[in-house]
Amino acid sequence: MTDSFDTHLREVLRGIEAEGLMKRERQITSAQGVYVTVGGRRMVNLCANNYLGLAADPRLVAAAEGAMRDHGFGVASVRFICGTQDIHGALEARLATFLGMEAAILFGSCFDANGGLFEPLLGPEDAVISDSLNHASIIDGIRLCKARRYRYANSDMVDLEAQLRQARADGARFILVATDGVFSMDGYLAPLGQIRALADQFGAWVMVDDCHATGFMGPQGRGTPDLAGIKVDILTGTLGKALGGALGGYVAASGPVVDLLRQRARPYLFSNALPPAVVGAALAAMDIVEAAEDLRAQLFENTMVWRTGLESAGFRVLAGSHPIIPVMIGQAQLAQDFARALDARGVMVSAFFFPVVPRGAARIRTQMNAALTRADLEFALGAFVAAGHETGVLA
Repeated sequence: MTDSFDTHLREVLRGIEAEGLMKRERQITSAQGVYVTVGGRRMVNLCANNYLGLAADPRLVAAAEGAMRDHGFGVASVRFICGTQDIHGALEARLATFLGMEAAILFGSCFDANGGLFEPLLGPEDAVISDSLNHASIIDGIRLCKARRYRYANSDMVDLEAQLRQARADGARFILVATDGVFSMDGYLAPLGQIRALADQFGAWVMVDDCHATGFMGPQGRGTPDLAGIKVDILTGTLGKALGGALGGYVAASGPVVDLLRQRARPYLFSNALPPAVVGAALAAMDIVEAAEDLRAQLFENTMVWRTGLESAGFRVLAGSHPIIPVMIGQAQLAQDFARALDARGVMVSAFFFPVVPRGAARIRTQMNAALTRADLEFALGAFVAAGHETGVLA
């Protein structure tokens, strides 16, 4: 690296710091859970995607250990070179059945799944229409394909219809509408029933990224399409949130879609297979999730209690029913100050600010967990109120 380039990078970093936009990682010395240990302190954790509290579940740990004993530590290559282990196929079949799809294919992450989805399926004669607030992985995946690109305002069905009409007028062969099932920065649900109806009207497919829904939303946790009472054509998701919290993603769709991805999706073709420990634990997580009505009920009870407590205390929270409950702060520096004040009181949260969210829309994204007790929520709410008064977030 030349001295001038290094100097340039340092200047960029100083600019990020000066704007109050520097992101810093905290080292935890415990398992992920309702409580984590940071700097020797035990803290209530309100910022993990561990919706059902399975990230350190002993049943998943035991399943991971068993899979390593039987199948080793790793496959040491991609699946079409070194072979597909039986448990990889078993998990794909289990996911497909659970999600009501013909087939499924595993990726290293849902970022990889979305990144590898569009290029094999869509050519320059096709069109993809994307919600303006879709996850970065969908945006990047669309950029890699040669299809014509259209965008509609977040959950705006008038705009979606206009874009569908335009794509048809432009002569698109196939049209794919892509949306998050849950928009993770806001906790908003996509209007999938209306999206499906419009897509059918214009002969389009529907693709949904359901990372923040699989396992805990809809009947038996099958996600936002089941919650909306509709079928979609392509469903992507993750093992890294409610389904155990490790890593791994998938695409579930028709047999031909999955078969073509297995032949041409670059993240699949050029990445090692998921480690057996992750696959074994995910299979155990599926067993738990399918029977987890008690956990889902507790998760949404906690969501209601926490949302009501924040609103009663005077915080501005975004409307909704999802376990993601953003507390709106406004300015990036104030959000970081508020997060530090909560840290000092034993509550772990993360401040979200530009470029993750728009400038002026910084927030603390709180996330509920089925394993949180009422005492945990009361403790955390007390910390929020005290930190709010200290920082000026509350008058």
